[in-house]
Amino acid sequence: MASSAYQHTLQGPAIFAGVGVHTGAHTRVSVRPAPVNSGIVFVRTDVTDRDNRVPATGEAVCKTQLGTVIQNAAGVTVATIEHLMAALVMSGVDNAVVELDGPEMPIMDGSSLPFIQMLDRAGRRRQDQPRRFIEILDKIEVVEGDKRATLTPASQFEVAFEISFASAAIGRQRVDLVMDDQAFRDELADCRTFGFLHEVEALRAMGLARGGSMENAVVIEGDRILNPEGLRRPDEFVRHKALDAIGDLFVLGAPVLGRFEGILAGHGINNALVRALMAAPHAWRYRAFVEELAEAV
Repeated sequence: MASSAYQHTLQGPAIFAGVGVHTGAHTRVSVRPAPVNSGIVFVRTDVTDRDNRVPATGEAVCKTQLGTVIQNAAGVTVATIEHLMAALVMSGVDNAVVELDGPEMPIMDGSSLPFIQMLDRAGRRRQDQPRRFIEILDKIEVVEGDKRATLTPASQFEVAFEISFASAAIGRQRVDLVMDDQAFRDELADCRTFGFLHEVEALRAMGLARGGSMENAVVIEGDRILNPEGLRRPDEFVRHKALDAIGDLFVLGAPVLGRFEGILAGHGINNALVRALMAAPHAWRYRAFVEELAEAV
């Protein structure tokens, strides 16, 4: 446990490739070690005529329609970062450079599991600075109609989520979990993104979801799941939404020490919550645990 009080980066590069769910573009990615206090920075290697570094911060989020998209001051964007961001924060990787040669992160199988496996293969390296946690001191809530997202104080990271869909394939589902590295691997990492067939067809007409398929998403038509293999878990849908929220919160730049609760929420309200927290300095503080460990020895 002591090592988790310190920042970590990767031991070596994690290299992979795949198709973007919306662009359909084939992208190669290399997640590389980075210095202390540098956070997660995406670098578009295919962009050479302007600043191609896009730090993953709350302010950088520019679009949340079907995933989280970040953008730098030069207008360079990186789309669909949330599944990798969830894998990074829950694997204890604080600092990394994510090089990619296209506009969108590969969707892989629609979950965080392939990213976890690749980060595991690359290995982690402890750095000599304390890890900073964002400790929630006061309740922050964003409400939009029947959607709600909340951060409240807690002694550990907790994630609760509730969804409700008219489709009998989903219905009402709720999950409430204490979240750490092992819990993420056991409970959430393999849960895939999902969509309705009629939405996918409408998105394709708009030039989106070009790379979407049953290889990388659970597809629902009416009350039926179309994927021949079915679900990985009975409540895979709500668990994937919890996974998304973990990735969306990591644009804060540090792991959260507190409780997140989302009700019918999505990327948009998750980012609104991030921005509300950043705008309320009384509601949080940075906290490190290295000094406490030193005293305990």
